[in-house]
Amino acid sequence: MKVRNILKPLLCGSVLALAASCSGGGGDPAPPPTGGPPPPGAKATFDVPALENLTVGDIEIIIAQAVGEASARGQPAVIAIVDRVGNVLAVFSMTGTEDDRATLDNLENFVEVIRSGPSGLVADNRGVQGLFIVPRSMTAISKAVTGAYLASMGNAFTSRTASQIVQEHFPPSPTTIGLESGPLFGVQFSQLPCSDLISRAINPDGTINTNADGMIGPQRAPVGLSADPGGMPLYKNGVVVGGIGISIDDDYGFDTNTLDFDTDIEELVAVAGTTGFAAPTNIRANRITVDGTFLRFSDAAPADLMTDPITAPSFASINGTSGSLTQVNGYFGDFEDPTSVAIRAGTAYGSEASGIRPVTAGEFANPDAYILTDGFGNNRFPPIAATDAGTVAQPLTATEVQVLLEEAFGIMAQARGQIRQPLNSLAQVTVSVVDTNGVILGVVRGPDAPIFGTDVSLQKARTAAFFSGRFAAPDLQGHGTSGLADLVRGDPSLVFGQIVPDPNERDYVQIVRDFVGDANALTGDVAFADRSGGNLSRPYFPDGEVGTVNGPLSIPITSWSPFAVGLQVDLVLDNIVEHVAYVLQPLKRITGDDSQLITTDTAQRCTFLPEADNPGDVGENRLQNGIQIFPGSVPIYRDGNLVGGIGVSGDGIDQDDMISFLGLHNAGLRLGTINNAPPAIRADNITVTVNGEEIRLRYVSCPFNPFVGSSEQNVCQGK
Repeated sequence: MKVRNILKPLLCGSVLALAASCSGGGGDPAPPPTGGPPPPGAKATFDVPALENLTVGDIEIIIAQAVGEASARGQPAVIAIVDRVGNVLAVFSMTGTEDDRATLDNLENFVEVIRSGPSGLVADNRGVQGLFIVPRSMTAISKAVTGAYLASMGNAFTSRTASQIVQEHFPPSPTTIGLESGPLFGVQFSQLPCSDLISRAINPDGTINTNADGMIGPQRAPVGLSADPGGMPLYKNGVVVGGIGISIDDDYGFDTNTLDFDTDIEELVAVAGTTGFAAPTNIRANRITVDGTFLRFSDAAPADLMTDPITAPSFASINGTSGSLTQVNGYFGDFEDPTSVAIRAGTAYGSEASGIRPVTAGEFANPDAYILTDGFGNNRFPPIAATDAGTVAQPLTATEVQVLLEEAFGIMAQARGQIRQPLNSLAQVTVSVVDTNGVILGVVRGPDAPIFGTDVSLQKARTAAFFSGRFAAPDLQGHGTSGLADLVRGDPSLVFGQIVPDPNERDYVQIVRDFVGDANALTGDVAFADRSGGNLSRPYFPDGEVGTVNGPLSIPITSWSPFAVGLQVDLVLDNIVEHVAYVLQPLKRITGDDSQLITTDTAQRCTFLPEADNPGDVGENRLQNGIQIFPGSVPIYRDGNLVGGIGVSGDGIDQDDMISFLGLHNAGLRLGTINNAPPAIRADNITVTVNGEEIRLRYVSCPFNPFVGSSEQNVCQGK
């Protein structure tokens, strides 16, 4: 019987392709390799971002320009500004908006509706579909973070771009049904408020975090990354310095048709706000192709504006008249004194104060590397030994982690970037390594890697280690719920749209076992890369093909949307509910309802999985920042035994696959101790029969001819 490989052949198919290409079966054999990555420590030529930041004066100009356009259109807006590492610098609520305290009638006026599921019926909503509990300030901040986090000196993406690359078909439109899902399918559930990697500028009691000045990044996005247009990056002198997010209408959703051009008020106001701080035109998303399709940057342009933002009134003249700065619990201002809010200057990315900076002598072999720091000069995640000696015979050593990071960085330093302009720019990513407990053993990144890849690379590393380990099934079956979230579900003043479903209503373990025909699945017998788990997480299996079943980690397409994707959101649903309730509390106080005030934020510990066997870190589980379901990770093995995972994110997903896979392979050659999973246990040995046809899972997919200055091809073949 013919077996079809899904998501393109194993080592073929650049999903985010500018210059790399691949062909199908047959044809002439590949030419012999003519070189490859340099040895670790060799210096690459990276463009290092200049130390630029948003000043208070800059932010006042941006807000005033946005307010001017919103006023001209009679559409009061909530405007959020963040710096590149996600610190909230200002939230301004115009008079008449739901976040304007002067006109508050009841709590419902503060919230925006997360779009319902496909049926539109409340009873059919899953995940966070149809929740009426999200303050506009939260959605505006998430949009601003999205604009900042998806941008770099080589690419500028917006929340509209995000919408295009997270849906079930790419590009999303009525005529593209049957095509594969977006390349960053699932990225919306990253940067979560519960992530243990994400810093918190403001403590749950409203006080400033004492970790430096509380501005250590990367910071969290209140409802994850946003696919709702109205979030854009901000630039100064060609350097990304932050993002702007606008919330006006009642629908927090996404664009289902990229064949037309929308007149989106939120996006128009954002364009006005970015005047003088707009992304360079040569790196915008509409200059970057994915599978031959240009991405979308914005449906709005300066020519569409009703005002000339350059002539906008001063901030001093509108502050207190057109609106005012607004306290947002956990993000901006003091919980106890909502009137104490003030605009903050942004940090300069690359400075110690930002929490991400270049390495110094002795911190890493390659001097081009950047690391995450604590604001006091200390590397937050230096290479350390694994913590899982209780369950792993020979855990990863600090030296092995160091070499693995070096080798992955060495692959990155020669790889051709796929979402960066100009062509033949080097890839820039973040690399994370974890043990089987999910504990972070080391993190390193390229100088200009997009910020979103930091949290995502860790999600990927943990996902690969988790699903390849023997604890996956018992942990998933032991997933609990939050008592606080249950309290929120029972409070009709907090949940207007639906009672959030119990995340345990689906037995994902049994569904996976039935799907793959293996009664012992998810107990450590199979090595799953993120590409493999992603195959199982699509609402169509094979990916994109209508008229088939959904993957076992997804929900059926009749209920699916970017707000309800299956296991990925079900694992963190209670964390999201807890956090929204926490942010909502000051609004509840204003209504005079002090009953059941929730002053405790969700913990920095996503999911309610059982604790891992890690005596040194009581309370940690294996998925502390959730899972990720698009490619870029592989599990790490020693003598056929799982010892951890490596995750990569920030560039094309095939590049992410290659850097993780080859980085681990080269570390194995250098050390002789660790390596990729034995081919016999990789997930691409699994076939599933769908409509009479056998479909094979994938493991990794590396681009052809991936290195700048080299003609080497098929670089992952046979490894």
